[in-house]
Amino acid sequence: MSEVKTKALAAKQSTTALARATTAQKNEALQLMADALVREQQSIIAANGDDIARGEAGGMTKSLLDRLKLDAGRIAGIAEGLRQIVALPDPIGDELEAYERPNGLHISKKRVPLGLIGIIYEARPNVTVDAAGLCLKSGNAALLRGGKDALSTNTRIVEVLQSALAASALPPDAIQLVASADRSSVDEMLRLNGLLDVVIPRGGAALIRNVVENATVPVIETGAGICHTFIDAGADPDMALRIAVNAKVQRPSVCNSMETLLVHRAFADEHLPAFAARFREANVELRGDAATRERVADVREATEADYATEYNDYILNLKIVDTIDEALAHIARYGTMHSECIVTENADNAAKFLQDVDAAAVYHNASTRFTDGFEFGFGAEIGISTQKLHARGPMGLPALTSTKYIVQGAGQIRA
Repeated sequence: MSEVKTKALAAKQSTTALARATTAQKNEALQLMADALVREQQSIIAANGDDIARGEAGGMTKSLLDRLKLDAGRIAGIAEGLRQIVALPDPIGDELEAYERPNGLHISKKRVPLGLIGIIYEARPNVTVDAAGLCLKSGNAALLRGGKDALSTNTRIVEVLQSALAASALPPDAIQLVASADRSSVDEMLRLNGLLDVVIPRGGAALIRNVVENATVPVIETGAGICHTFIDAGADPDMALRIAVNAKVQRPSVCNSMETLLVHRAFADEHLPAFAARFREANVELRGDAATRERVADVREATEADYATEYNDYILNLKIVDTIDEALAHIARYGTMHSECIVTENADNAAKFLQDVDAAAVYHNASTRFTDGFEFGFGAEIGISTQKLHARGPMGLPALTSTKYIVQGAGQIRA
């Protein structure tokens, strides 16, 4: 039997026990996991060092190395994410509605776990912990398949988490990591009908497209992030600069970072050169349309492909527009329905943007970097869904549940 199926079976067999687990039991397990990560941080950092060395030798970009790297501070942050999940309400068993039919049947609708959740992701070892913690708190088992770039780190993390579970009331087999780096292991996961209840991809556009196009199990699609910030005419220049720089530079490797800055012509005429200078100070390469290049020297020409690219790097597209409608049309054409922002003091334009942009999160006068489970108050997140069925936006605990109708009667039969 293949590694994928063996581990899926082991995880699946744990789902009944997980569904029965009490909130107190789940919280104790999560606390043990958080403590174990901190206690074993040196062994995790050593394993991560092996992955970093391979990444550097293979020419991995600076931004991707940043996604991969763990240190004591980041491990402490990941452990704190688990502790925040402990503090969150347990959704399992929540009664969403209840009513009685004229024939006396009492019908209620309650939250239940999805079962076995498959997570396919790339070089971000924090996802290993976030996914495991959210799945366990919501009563689900997790079959994890991370990228080969983080294999040593993920392997050690899962060993630590399973060891912590062994000291809890939850089954250690509830967390499984597929160690195979072969593409066939992903293909096999996508076809585990009868074992895998849902698969969630986290990563770049190519990974997500492969999962969506080839899976026969249900998929919750997390989207690539081609995110925009539109600076309207009359926007506060200081606020606009703070928001735009934060959206691009604070952590360019993540999906809610800005890839294209749209600027109203009236604003660009006065302020764009200063903005470009600030981005250059932050080592951001600028690419722009003809109107941008007329106003700012040494800007590369932006192509159609550039506007359709999620860089996850220190590269930014610039485009000057004449109206809010032109900005909205650009976002509709190139956006990925992730996170979009308008910076404006015009209440009508703000309302129009918030209403018309079709995205999981739409901002007025705030950085797109806030599209994140922690910042939305959900604790760690399983991903950011850009689809419209079941879940959309940052997916916290309720997004990892299904529902069950409980029907209670007194001998009723249907005529």
